[in-house]
Amino acid sequence: MAQKMVVTERDCKARLVPAGQITTIPGGEFVSITQELGGNYTITWRGNMYRIDGTDADAIGRKAMVLDFPASDDGLINEKQVWDALETIYDPEIPINLVSLGLIYKVNVDQDSKQVAVEMTLTAPGCGMGPVLVGDVEYRIGMVPHVKTVKVDLVFDPPWSRDMMSEEAQLEAGLFF
Repeated sequence: MAQKMVVTERDCKARLVPAGQITTIPGGEFVSITQELGGNYTITWRGNMYRIDGTDADAIGRKAMVLDFPASDDGLINEKQVWDALETIYDPEIPINLVSLGLIYKVNVDQDSKQVAVEMTLTAPGCGMGPVLVGDVEYRIGMVPHVKTVKVDLVFDPPWSRDMMSEEAQLEAGLFF
């Protein structure tokens, strides 16, 4: 994709790449869209690179991703919805979701505290996008009804390997023969 300069149509949350620090880009600012992968957008603004979540894409003139999880009447967190939220998060360099890549090792839903704990890894321990991906996981799971807190533990044991990818993800990445 060639860079495209746009003007933000409203205030928009963004994560500084690779640190993951959240900032707000005001409406009326010029930004350059440098990458559109997995429903998220990488932009440059004032000399820095940021990632805008697909749910805020309307702020840069794109169609916003809508995540709509119906709330249960019993007040319980639906674990399937947590996994559905995780499947909407894509690796920033490989347009494959984190679940299919095999990066999510464990999800624990504590109904009493309304907390979701996630154990995940990265494709490489030195991946600079770790803080951004952790932020994406916290943000998207936080959209599931009745979730009050999300705790993400980044682990590197066992180390990730391409064998952890689903067969579909291996086919999509051209690694399955």
